[in-house]
Amino acid sequence: MTPSAASSSPGAPGLDIPEVTVAPGDIATTTVTVRNDSDIVEAYSLEIVGDCAAWTTVEPARVSLYPGTSETVTLRLEPPRSPEVRAGAVPLGVRVLPAEHPESVRVLETTVHIGAFHELHSELAPRRRRGWLRGRYRLAVRNQGNTPVRAGFTAGQAGEELAFAFTPAELPLEPGESAEIGLRVRTGKPVWFGAPVVWPFTVDAAETGEQDAPRPDEPAVRAPLDAEFVQIPIFPKWLLALLAALLALLLAWFMLVRPAVRSAAKEAATEAVQPRPTPAGEQGGDGQTPGTSPGTGTGTGKGTAPGAGSGGQGTGGPGATGGDGTSVDDGTGLGGGRQTSQTIDVQSAGGETKPGTYQVPKDSVFGVTDIVIANFQGDEGLMTITFGDRKITTIALETFRNQDYHWVTPIKIPENDTVTVEVTCEKPGTPATGRQAQGCHEVVNVSGVLSRTAR
Repeated sequence: MTPSAASSSPGAPGLDIPEVTVAPGDIATTTVTVRNDSDIVEAYSLEIVGDCAAWTTVEPARVSLYPGTSETVTLRLEPPRSPEVRAGAVPLGVRVLPAEHPESVRVLETTVHIGAFHELHSELAPRRRRGWLRGRYRLAVRNQGNTPVRAGFTAGQAGEELAFAFTPAELPLEPGESAEIGLRVRTGKPVWFGAPVVWPFTVDAAETGEQDAPRPDEPAVRAPLDAEFVQIPIFPKWLLALLAALLALLLAWFMLVRPAVRSAAKEAATEAVQPRPTPAGEQGGDGQTPGTSPGTGTGTGKGTAPGAGSGGQGTGGPGATGGDGTSVDDGTGLGGGRQTSQTIDVQSAGGETKPGTYQVPKDSVFGVTDIVIANFQGDEGLMTITFGDRKITTIALETFRNQDYHWVTPIKIPENDTVTVEVTCEKPGTPATGRQAQGCHEVVNVSGVLSRTAR
């Protein structure tokens, strides 16, 4: 570019800079003529000021001129291809400072027109996602151009098996601004069994609306991003094999094992109910067959009364009385007992210790086999259970709501002894009503066999 002539007052250089147009990433030059109109030798320092100073140089930066002479300097503009260099008009200033007359400093301003360029950078993460029906991805987009744009997003595949949804679908971006967009990929049908199915697809980010024609060194179309969604089956392969094995075992049970078990059980039951004949000649020492007494009728398994014969004895089930009037053991170690259950209800105030008892009746023995404790309010404190003089257990109330104890061999409590439940109430709990109770409330159920000791 050829600068036009300009005059200046005596003692000041003549300056003139035309407007300059430059594209980011390119180089543009212009010249400035410095003329010494004074009557002394003068040195001039040239410096770039303004927004263009970072990427504009002047060559040479200092000139010495005799009176009436001039020299041309070159301004070299190299704006980088960066979002920081915004498109549009930018002021440019050249400050000329005389060494002998610094008060005559001059600043010449002009305008630099920076061209626009468009560049979107996008990245998809992850590139491969696994799922039954859907997968989620993150698309990061950055505007690397020097002008605001509105970015839109598209996705596609060879078929129509996948559906895509971007959140948001469009997004405005300033130069240098970054954003993250959510992408949801969904299939229409599940894969029940078999190998995973791989669905490849592409994702593209582009500017929406009217765009400037691309520069010759810019690619007209950017390659879209490649990604995959791996649809895994609902049921794995090993589950199908396991179901087949279970079906085979079930068929084998119904066809082979079950008939054999039922046949064996039926034969055992038939053999148990059939009477066995007494071998001939097998008699007692007095010439009578087993189960008979001299001159009397035979005893039966149902328990006959003493009037059936003077020497006959019947047998009965647990707890029954034999023909001679004695108690028959019911298998618990207590003679002729009956199952019984007693409930001890203890209510106490906070900070109070209160007992609850059950006394074994006279001429009886209580064989305890089971204890069930209910702390339905969730009280806090201590509970001690004693059978007569024997302490059975001490437990903290806050460790349970319901507790039970069982004994295979009954614990015998003689007559007039007591089952004692002593409760120390530290803090009443909160029942199902949601309001804290006024006091502690525990219920203990004692079960076992109560047998008579007197004949």
